[in-house]
Amino acid sequence: MYEAYYQLREKPFSILPDPDLIYWGRMHTMAFTMLEFGIMNNAGFTVITGEIGSGKTTLLRYLLRRISPSVTVGLISSSPQGRHELLQMILMSLEQSFEGDYPILFKRLQDFLHGQFANGRRTILIIDEAQNLEPEALEHLRMLSNINADKFQILQLILVGQPQLRDALMAPKLHQFAQRISSDFHLSPLDSKEVTKYIDFRLEAVGARGLLFTAEACALIAIASGGIPRMINVLCDTALVYGFAGERKIVGQDIVREVIADKQQHSMFPFKSLSSTP
Repeated sequence: MYEAYYQLREKPFSILPDPDLIYWGRMHTMAFTMLEFGIMNNAGFTVITGEIGSGKTTLLRYLLRRISPSVTVGLISSSPQGRHELLQMILMSLEQSFEGDYPILFKRLQDFLHGQFANGRRTILIIDEAQNLEPEALEHLRMLSNINADKFQILQLILVGQPQLRDALMAPKLHQFAQRISSDFHLSPLDSKEVTKYIDFRLEAVGARGLLFTAEACALIAIASGGIPRMINVLCDTALVYGFAGERKIVGQDIVREVIADKQQHSMFPFKSLSSTP
């Protein structure tokens, strides 16, 4: 809609996960480093948490691009409940038959993992939105991590979810699970300086030739978004639409204030108030 007007190759602020547009600030660099550390060091469990829209799924997409072809990866993005449904979802993600009762499914998974190991392949199971897993499912994952070959961990697990996952894993009844976590990181929101760098990076990545957002506009976006990348994207995308409609080549704080006011009145997104900001 506004791409031609601002001379951009594509929309810079899509809310869909895009591994090509990751802003490698300190938070996302550290989170990805911990993901790589967990994989390279054969960690039993790696846990990454962060608020909704903080970029967790985008990091996973980037990770999947980089994993060696010699690694078998299963990805679960739903929330299976109970050990039988969980085992079915695991086998499905690994492209194995998932029919049968629990003992048959467990033996099938065990045989598959040992077969992969015997052929020189590693197996990694990634569960996104893991905050929705019930304690029973989490405990069962711990039990599955006991499947090994002598001293070798033949099933690695990566759990990614909202802060509730971290809270759940700190519960006393999951103490044994928490002790198995070798690598973990929590994605905090971007600070105001990084929000400006994030906006500039996304625009430059799609061909922006100069300044499109003033410093004051970026500062307001940082406040209203709380430093959450998805919220930044929503505000910036809408601000560019308003700028295009008003034939404004540069988005100033007046446009951003208008966007935020409209979003607070008509949108379902929880943007922070600017009432105390001059």
